[in-house]
Amino acid sequence: MAVSYKDLGLVNTREMFAKAMKGHYAIPAYNFNNMEQLQAIIQACVETESPVILQVSKGAREYANQTLLRYLAQGAVEYAKEISGGKGIPICLHLDHGPDFETCKSCIDGGFTSVMIDASSKPFAENIEITKKVVEYAHDHGVVVEAE
Repeated sequence: MAVSYKDLGLVNTREMFAKAMKGHYAIPAYNFNNMEQLQAIIQACVETESPVILQVSKGAREYANQTLLRYLAQGAVEYAKEISGGKGIPICLHLDHGPDFETCKSCIDGGFTSVMIDASSKPFAENIEITKKVVEYAHDHGVVVEAE
């Protein structure tokens, strides 16, 4: 069953980047594999009132389980609200270097706000073909795509 990032309390990177460009600031992106790393990231970002992009690699999905990572991200949204007195911070969930369409699709269906398709190991024409397929699927779900 597909889950929208909005249902998890996450925000879209498109909106986040627009605000950052207008406000002339950068947005940190951190890869995480477990709860302890995520707690530290959220605590620091709440303390500095910074939006954050939580990144998950293919290896992290295998290590920590894709379902648990999704709920950790949802928990991060609630944790940020709790420790900020209800204010919270904008949080995105991003797939870092997704190796193929299936991985990107799985992340999109699992509530990610953005995905990176990294088909750079393929011939250029095949890279374009795979990237186009990911973009079409992602945009149908309101998800942003980064391509390598």
